Amino acid sequence: MGLVNRREQGLISRIKQATYWHFAAVLIIASLLVGAFGDEGRELLKYDRLAIEGGEVWRFVTAHFAHLSNSHLLLNMLGLFLTWLLVGRYHSAPQWIFITVVSLAFQSAGFWFLDTNMLWYVGMSGLLHGLMLAGAIKGIDTLRTESVILCGLVIAKLIYEQFVGPLPGSESTSGGDVVVNAHLYGAIGGVTAAFILGRRAQPRASI
Repeated sequence: MGLVNRREQGLISRIKQATYWHFAAVLIIASLLVGAFGDEGRELLKYDRLAIEGGEVWRFVTAHFAHLSNSHLLLNMLGLFLTWLLVGRYHSAPQWIFITVVSLAFQSAGFWFLDTNMLWYVGMSGLLHGLMLAGAIKGIDTLRTESVILCGLVIAKLIYEQFVGPLPGSESTSGGDVVVNAHLYGAIGGVTAAFILGRRAQPRASI
């Protein structure tokens, strides 16, 4: 039992010592590994409502690391790299893990409870919207103007997608239909996680 506890403490310690770039590397490697399995991997790991109803619940998570094609994968990896350049420094690796978990949970819950007619989904774009907003919100503390502009651009994009549809050229670039609700759910999850972290960081008033 003591050995197990020491191993768990060692893992937690390594996570705390990791930099935000380490976590970005984990996301990239996970996506590349899934992509290496090609069509077979995508079919096994994509969000598939009927398969999930049959008990394949891992698809709630793995769908966000699977992609339609190599071009779709490359597009999302470039988006992740840009996100990390802009806002990665604002959170630690453990905080980014928390933001990712919350963002993915909001997306999967949104798909399952709200988009009941959507049978399948793959891609990381929803998570990227959550990460970008979570970082930009935190960045307001240090670079207010730039961070507010970044938040505004992402929110404007989300509004456009909800009322007009995907941005021109986005479907041809990704190689398939763009699920705009994935962006919305991921963004809501990212904002929620950012506010939870912000409240935890606030000093408690003494009595």
